[in-house]
Formats: sequence, C-alpha cells, structure tokens
Amino acid sequence: MKYSVFAVKDPERLVLDLETPDITPALAELAGKLTAEDPYVQGLRVARNRPGVVRLVLDLKAEVKPQVFTLKPIGEYGHRLVLDIYPVVPVDPLLALIEESQKLRPLPADKPAVARLATIVIDPGHGGEDPGAMGRLGSREKNVTLLIAKRLKALVDAEPNMRALLTRDGDYFLPLHVRVDKARKVRADLFVSIHADAFIRPHARGSSVFALSERRATSEAANWLAKKENDADLVGGVNLDVKDRYLAQTLLDLSQTATIDYSLRLGNSVLRRLGGVNTLHKPQVEQASFAVLKAPDVPSILVETAFISNPEEEKRLNDVAYQDKLARAILDGIRDYVAKHPPRPASPLALN
Repeated sequence: MKYSVFAVKDPERLVLDLETPDITPALAELAGKLTAEDPYVQGLRVARNRPGVVRLVLDLKAEVKPQVFTLKPIGEYGHRLVLDIYPVVPVDPLLALIEESQKLRPLPADKPAVARLATIVIDPGHGGEDPGAMGRLGSREKNVTLLIAKRLKALVDAEPNMRALLTRDGDYFLPLHVRVDKARKVRADLFVSIHADAFIRPHARGSSVFALSERRATSEAANWLAKKENDADLVGGVNLDVKDRYLAQTLLDLSQTATIDYSLRLGNSVLRRLGGVNTLHKPQVEQASFAVLKAPDVPSILVETAFISNPEEEKRLNDVAYQDKLARAILDGIRDYVAKHPPRPASPLALN
C-alpha cells in the first residue's frame, strides 16, 4: 500500500493519506478506539479525500514526530501499516535522565546519604502487537508483566539508594535491541526483564531466573524459551538479517565474562527471594541467549515470575496482592545484590 504523511500547524494535526479505493470497516472503527486519556491525540477523522485516496486526520494535543513503516504478514497478523508518534520536546530527554541519575534523591534526616543512586532499568516483557504468552483464562503476558514492573518501579523508587526506569510504561511494541539501548544509554547499573511465560506442558510451574550464556542454553526449556522470546523481534518487524552488534561485541569484549558473573550473582539473589513466594521451576539460575540480556556492560537478568500457561499460576498472576509479593521478592533480591555490590561513583567518560 502506498501512503504519505505530513504535519499541519495551527492547530497541530497529522495527516495520513492511504492509496486505497474504500474506507474499510477497520479504518472506520479507528476513531472509536481513541480515549480522552490519550496523551497526544485529541481525535481522529477518516474520510475519502479523492478517488482512490482515503485520508486520516489526527487532531493532536501537542506537536509530535511521526514514524511510519510497513510490516509483512506473520502468524495471525496480515500486512500492516504502523504509525508511531513521539512527542517533540525542547531538550533531549535522554540527557535529562542521565543528569537526573547522578543526583541524590532528597532523603529524610534519619537516612544516610549515598555516593550515587543505583539505576535499575525494569523491562516489562512484550507489549503492543506482541502479546507474549496467553493463559487458558485469556490473560496476556504483556499486561501481567507491565503491572508487576510498575509495582516494582514504585518499590525501587522508594529505596533511599536506588531509582528505577521502565523500558515501556504502556501497551506498545518495543524491539528487543531498543530495550538494551535504553539501559545502556542511561548507564544502568542493573537490567531486570519481567516475564510470565508459557511452556508446551500446561503443568509446568514455578519461578525462574535467567542470565546470559556464552554457550548453549543449560536446559531444553531454557533453549525453547530463549528462541520464543527472541522471535518477538520478528513479530515487531525488525530485520533479523542485520548483524547483531551486541552479540558481536559480546564475543569480542572480554568484559562480558565479568558482566555475566555479576548477572549470575544478581540472579541468585533474586531467585533466592522468589523461592519464598513461589515454587522454583529450577533451583539455580539458568543461562540462555535471550537478546535482552546481551548488553556487554550491564548485569542483566530475565525473571520468569510464573508460568501463565499453568491455570493455577495464571490466577495468582492476576491477583494484585500476589503481584505485589512478586515485586517485593524481586526488590529484596536487588537490595541484597546492591548491598554487596554498590554502584561505582559516576564516571565522566562518555557513553560508547
């Protein structure tokens, strides 16, 4: 499908022209899917602009930067045209985050000051058109992981020596390499990816923690899960033929060995705490080649909170109190690790 997109000022609007003969039911329903809570879009109008062209006009609440791209069919999805919009801000938000991460949060007088806040990047797995695993009761992994991640962020932010950032704070697709990029660009001390996966056997149960492996996965389940998670980029339309620069750097940079060692230490701390909340699927941290764990300079773990394919665990994952228990267990593991390995003083060196 051919298309064109352009912005209009006073008031702010975004116009998308599609070369298609008819207004399809899907296009006609778009306007009804918008809510007043949308941070950027005030309204949406769809009409035939001229023969063979349908025009979509987005009435905006603020200036945005659009990105439009097409996706080929995969799985249950057909040909897709994706329109992403990003807010236009006067300053680089990334620089603001980096500067903020070097500042101390104001503390009560009875709490000691710290040399530097530990920056914890929390990654809710999946999102948007990539729903992740689905439970028998209809629960979607992308929703469960976001709820747990938001709760974990609130708990981390309440700690006097830590601050948390989310890779995504809503239901939208985020390529795996972008998740890693976000962690590295804010000089994260730790990266924790939250999942609630499924397995081919519905009776599989328990919590698991994974760290990166330089070799093959340590179990058949780990290998299967790693392949399934990495396929998320294909769902999102990322070109898998592009060389993975993080993998290349992993193989070339000897520091990766140290990073994996620290990842295993973090993983053991979190796994030990999760054992007090849920059955452990495996008694030790497993290792697999998850793409989100490949940052060569950020200790990273992937937490499988439970198996959403297990009906009993699916029910618990939808319980707010249980989500809180999982988040607190992960926090306790992070706290144990940071107590033994406090963040180093801020370095004046630029990012790679």
